[in-house]
Amino acid sequence: MLSIKEQLTILYVTVADFFEHRPALAQWRQSNHSQPMFTDPEVLTMALMQGYFRTDTLKRTYLLVRANDPQAFPHCCSYKQWLARLHRLARHLGVILEEVARTYAPAMKFYLLDAQPIPVCQPIRHCRVSLLRDEGAYFGKTSKGWFFGFKLHLLVSAEGLIVNALLTPGNWDDREAATALVQAVDSGSACLGDRGYRRPRLQDELLEEDGVLLLTRAEADKEQQALLCSVRERVETTFSQLWARFATRVFSRSWQGLWTTLQLKMLDYTLCHVGIIPA
Repeated sequence: MLSIKEQLTILYVTVADFFEHRPALAQWRQSNHSQPMFTDPEVLTMALMQGYFRTDTLKRTYLLVRANDPQAFPHCCSYKQWLARLHRLARHLGVILEEVARTYAPAMKFYLLDAQPIPVCQPIRHCRVSLLRDEGAYFGKTSKGWFFGFKLHLLVSAEGLIVNALLTPGNWDDREAATALVQAVDSGSACLGDRGYRRPRLQDELLEEDGVLLLTRAEADKEQQALLCSVRERVETTFSQLWARFATRVFSRSWQGLWTTLQLKMLDYTLCHVGIIPA
């Protein structure tokens, strides 16, 4: 396992290179004179250390970095200021995820679709829950029962690389999200989903308009279903590794905060998956 300083160095170089090669994103502030001493790459580097420490909150990550290597960020701001700046960089996190997917999976033609719930409370509180309700949280149902919160929809390559992601209210149909997810793949690709994605009209629309073949286990015989189940284990592994990063523990008080947190966990998983940082 790398030391804290080594991990910080790798993360900072990776993020700083991204900003250096995209000056338009690096200069996103309205004022040309707004150049904070605590830079944007440093803000994101500190946040990505959550994966290294395996902590469930950003505040604990901030405190651990400051306690273990106080000289790493000599111009670090307060926690509230850091968190506010981090949320404003949510778009940059999404672009970095897209860039990694394009770089490491440029010739992929086969993908996996799946969705998992992100509950914002325990079932015992369903009768009185109001957390994030105004932000879109709602009741949804899975094979394991009811939950209140959101759904994380993923489009994953056959090797497990996250290609596209979408966060929706808990009551959204998985098939509605599939249309948006497949926009990230090229025409001529195939996507495999579970039985919940089966809808002949949707499959015809994706094939005609986007050139994407949507397959489900419902169209396969018993032998083919066994093969497809083994293939779909890749996306299940992706979700399980995200859960190991506490993706289902929601401490955010806004949709933006939740989405930023999930993007950080997905980026940490992706950087580990492609070998930029050790798992």
